[in-house]
Amino acid sequence: MLTPVLSRGWGDTDSFTLEGYRRHRGYEALARARAMDPDALIALVKESGLRGRGGAGFPTGMKWGFIPQGTEGQAAKPHYLVVNADESEPGTCKDTPLMMANPHVLVEGVVIACHAIRASHAFIYIRGEELHVLRRLQHAVQEAVDASLVGDLRIVVHAGSGAYICGEETALLDSLEGYRGQPRLRPPFPATHGLYASPTVVNNVESIASVPSIVLGGAAWFGSMGTEKSKGYTLYSLSGHVKRPGQYEAPLGITLRQLLDLSGGMRDGSELKFWTPGGSSTPILTAEHLDVPLDYEGVAGAGSMLGTKALQCFDQTTSVVRAVLRWTEFYAHESCGKCTPCREGTYWMVQILKRLEAGQGTEEDIATLLDTCDNIFGRSFCALGDGATSPIVSAVQHFRDEFLAGTHTPAWELFPYRASARWGGALAGAQA
Repeated sequence: MLTPVLSRGWGDTDSFTLEGYRRHRGYEALARARAMDPDALIALVKESGLRGRGGAGFPTGMKWGFIPQGTEGQAAKPHYLVVNADESEPGTCKDTPLMMANPHVLVEGVVIACHAIRASHAFIYIRGEELHVLRRLQHAVQEAVDASLVGDLRIVVHAGSGAYICGEETALLDSLEGYRGQPRLRPPFPATHGLYASPTVVNNVESIASVPSIVLGGAAWFGSMGTEKSKGYTLYSLSGHVKRPGQYEAPLGITLRQLLDLSGGMRDGSELKFWTPGGSSTPILTAEHLDVPLDYEGVAGAGSMLGTKALQCFDQTTSVVRAVLRWTEFYAHESCGKCTPCREGTYWMVQILKRLEAGQGTEEDIATLLDTCDNIFGRSFCALGDGATSPIVSAVQHFRDEFLAGTHTPAWELFPYRASARWGGALAGAQA
C-alpha cells in the first residue's frame, strides 16, 4: 500500500547529497522537462491531477496556467516562483523531514517549475529557526549550481523571521519584500500581482517536490494512485498517542484506521477519542470517522478539511477543552493584528476557554464562544481567523458535555494532567 516516491532513499546515509539523489534517477526528469515546451509541461501537470499539498488542495497545473504570457502589460514583467517552506501549522511536520532527507527533489522540482512558468528567479522561503534545514537546502542548491544543473536560474533560500502568518501566501510575499508579514486584500491575486507586483506562483514544498516524478512517470501513472478527484501519493504526518508516530507516504484516500494499523495502533491502554485530519486549524473528528477516506472530498464530506494532512491522535486521557485552549492561545499569539475579527476574537476566545478549563465558566460562556466564532469565520483577511474557529466549533459539536462540565469542574480534575519534571511546578501552580 505504501508508495515510496518522495520518501524513497530516506534511509540512505547520503540521501541528502547530489550523488545519493542521482542513484534514484535524480535530475533525469529535469533533462526530460527541458526538452518539453513550457506549455506542454503545464498541460502535463494539469492532466496529472496534482493538487496543492499545502492545505487548500488547489490544482497545481491550473495555478501555473494563470501566469500571463506575452510581451505586454503584466505578462512582460519578470515571473517568479516562490516555494512556501514556512511550515508552521501545529502538528504538521512533512516538509521539514523532506527537505532534510531529500532536498534535491525540491531543487529539481523548482528548476522544472521555473521552466514551465518561464521564471528566471525562484525563492524558497523557510523558517529561520530551522537552521539545520536551511543549511542543508542551501548546500543542495549550491551542489546543483556547481553541477551546472540550474542553468541561468537564480534560486534564493530565504530565512523567514518565524511567524505563522507568513505561511499565508500573500503575507509571505510581503515578508520577502522586506515588509511586516500581513495578508493582502485580494484581488489582485499573486498570479498577476505577486512578488514585486509581478506574476508569481506560490507553491508548497511537497507540491513542487512531486513534479519530477510526474515528469518521469507520466500523468497516467500518477493518476493510478489516489482517488478520482484526489490523485497521487502524499505524506501523512501521524503524531500523538500512537505507538509509531512519523511520516507515512501513501496514496490519497487511505483511512486513519489503515494508517494506525501501519503504525502499530494507539499506545497501550489508549482508545482514540478525537483527531485532526489536517492540523489544528481543521475541525476535529472522532473515532466514528476512522474509515473516512483521507482525500479532499472524503474529509470535506465528514465536515472537516484534509489541510496539511497532520493527523494528531488523542486518547481518552485528553481534555478536549484544554487541547482547544492551547491551540487557540497559539492563534491569538500568532495573529498579525491586521483585522479586528481575528485580533480581538482570538483574545476573547482564550479568556472564555481559560474559564471553562478552570471549571469557572457558564453556559452563557459557551454560547458567547460560538457566537464569537461565527463573527470571525469568513470575516478576516486570511484563513488564520477561520482556522482558529474550526477546532472550537467542532469540539463543542462533538464534546458539548465536556464544555458543560467546565461550568462546575476543572478540566484537570476530570482529566489529570501529567506533570513532567520540567513543567510540574508551573502546572501545580496553575491547578492551585
